[in-house]
Amino acid sequence: MTNEKLHVVMFPFLAFGHISPFVQLSNKLYTQGVQITFLSAASNIPRIKSTLNLNPAIEIIPLQFPNGITSTAELPPHLAGNLIHALDLTQPKVKSILLELKPQFVFFDFAQNWLPKLASELGIKSVHLSVYSAISSYLVVPSRFDGIEGRSITFEDLKKPPLGYPKKISNLFLKTFEAMDLMYLFTRFGDNNLTVYERVLQSISECSFILYKTCKELEGPYIDYVENQYGKQVLLAGPLVPEPSIDVLEEKWTKWLDSFQAKSVILCSFGSETFLNDDQIKELATGLELTNLPFILVINFPSNLDADAELERALPKGFLERVKNRGAVHSGWLQQQLILKHSSVGCFVCHSGFSSLIEAMVNDCQLVLLPFKGDQFFNSKLIANDLKAGIEVNRRENDGYFGKEDILEAVKTIMVEVDKEPGKQIRENHMKWREFLLNKEIQDKFITDLVAQLKSLA
Repeated sequence: MTNEKLHVVMFPFLAFGHISPFVQLSNKLYTQGVQITFLSAASNIPRIKSTLNLNPAIEIIPLQFPNGITSTAELPPHLAGNLIHALDLTQPKVKSILLELKPQFVFFDFAQNWLPKLASELGIKSVHLSVYSAISSYLVVPSRFDGIEGRSITFEDLKKPPLGYPKKISNLFLKTFEAMDLMYLFTRFGDNNLTVYERVLQSISECSFILYKTCKELEGPYIDYVENQYGKQVLLAGPLVPEPSIDVLEEKWTKWLDSFQAKSVILCSFGSETFLNDDQIKELATGLELTNLPFILVINFPSNLDADAELERALPKGFLERVKNRGAVHSGWLQQQLILKHSSVGCFVCHSGFSSLIEAMVNDCQLVLLPFKGDQFFNSKLIANDLKAGIEVNRRENDGYFGKEDILEAVKTIMVEVDKEPGKQIRENHMKWREFLLNKEIQDKFITDLVAQLKSLA
């Protein structure tokens, strides 16, 4: 189909952490002449259009949800099951949209386990676009249940890798607190009483192709493992390096950052959906204070709480006064990409979301990794263990506790002890991967190769 226009329908899960990678890929495919139609909740569309700079020529079709879900941004994490149920109710509408549009492909997310069968009936190929890294295949592969027949899976089972997992690479085993966090994958909910694990397994098993936003250079052994486990072709989009933002950094941040030396400032932020408890906030803040380096500490709270009052209560006594000339504390949305790009910022303490890691690496910010949930644990291990391009904060085995000394030690290793090991090697590896990610020729080739593959497969 060399002359025929390729048409792809994008259908991500409803949370913005899932929507963003679909939008990034849409923008990149669009530049290669691919027609894109995007499906999402009506309430998400203004934000998709404005904050994600989606190309105006890409069509967005609003979905209405029969069970009253109107906005996804404000829904607390423990109600994520409601979002999955809401998506289940869109099946008749999605079917009629696909019938009308007749695209060659529909790219879909983990929750829509019913989509491959529906697409197949209409003669459309389905592509499971994983918003997670390939190393996360540790969790959901057919061999995960090998040897566990006849009983429920436990967190002790999750601490060990599944059969055949390429552990020679990172020798990956989960800590108790990490495995316990991931047990939500095996909770039953919704009308069909499926677990998230079962949905993902069905989605990947029944789709036409699997697509990851990664590459062989970063995750070769894990990509091969997924192909072997599912016996189907894995397509690769490359790591989706973000385009430079066309926005301008707010004047208050520019002015503040300009007053510090190059590469001396720490940005510490965990995204909009990670909420730390009071102990974690105190230890984190004190750890940053002990570094004697300038920093921006971003602490967010659930939308029903007063952020200012919560900060005043949670921060160590006298903290703001002690750090007033070199520490800024912020709550709410932040221009993260632009702050990471500022010449004064040299370190990023983050939760290891994959997009945030790529943003930091291309902007030459050293990585201190403090994962809190889900795929963040695996992304952190990929960067710290496999690529040796960042450092993970030391945590207690059973509950994940970290203290101020753990924060200080991690920051010191890559920001102060730069001529000693392991800091020296981490910085060298970081630079190597930065050059790879900034090589426009390589990154563009990932997308042109993907489009050529899609055309041949259509």
